[in-house]
Amino acid sequence: MIENWKIPLLMTTFAGMATLLGGFITFFVKKNNIKVLSLGLGFSAGVMIFVSLTEILTSAENLLKSYYPVKYHWMLFFGFIFGVIISKLIDEFIPDHVEEEDFEKECGNNQKCKREHKIKRAGLFTAIAIAIHNFPEGIGTFLVSSQDIAVGVSVAFAIALHNIPEGIAVALPIYHATGKKRMAIWYSFWTGITEPIGAILGLILLQFFLPQVFVGLTMSAVVGIMIYISFDTLLPLSHEYGDWHYAIGGIMSGIIVIWASLLLINGY
Repeated sequence: MIENWKIPLLMTTFAGMATLLGGFITFFVKKNNIKVLSLGLGFSAGVMIFVSLTEILTSAENLLKSYYPVKYHWMLFFGFIFGVIISKLIDEFIPDHVEEEDFEKECGNNQKCKREHKIKRAGLFTAIAIAIHNFPEGIGTFLVSSQDIAVGVSVAFAIALHNIPEGIAVALPIYHATGKKRMAIWYSFWTGITEPIGAILGLILLQFFLPQVFVGLTMSAVVGIMIYISFDTLLPLSHEYGDWHYAIGGIMSGIIVIWASLLLINGY
């Protein structure tokens, strides 16, 4: 049984709830500022792509390598493909054409109404992806913290820092499309709450299994999910509501901000 499990759980909760701060930041952006929305969506894509291909993929590799030193490359590869398949299935459950048919009664030929609907859908899709991402992240943070509190503090703080732009990624399109602050905050909240839920599962799993293997496989799938969302949803919308200059500017800003934050946290 893990001793002193309360501190790792509190640290994981702190990291997850940083998405709320990102949600509140969106309220300082004018609702009808399409260019800021374009930059924000590009920024979110940049954060997700960078975090996926560096932090998450590396963590998954390190976890799997210790148990499968020969075959871990293939496990990462198939985990990634599994994540892409999951994303495609989610996409099928939230299909454009079905929603447009249902929304036709309310919007008619109102293009602004339809546009806001598409933006809201992007926020929902992003929220699902980040919630799935935060779940194994919560397991990982709890496991690290339960082994070494000092290291766990650094990990939790780094995760909290990159959860802020993730909260923006979720809340910005929701708030822009609906104008409802409570809805935007609620979405950013439940994407973050999956992190402490993951920690609780980690506490349970640690008693029976080798959760590091489970976390590694799940993280590799999360990489596939986040890359798919970035290229299939965030970037096309960023281009649609601005242009490629705004989209690329947002992407590079997201990469620079998250990279610098991780360097600072790790003391480089």
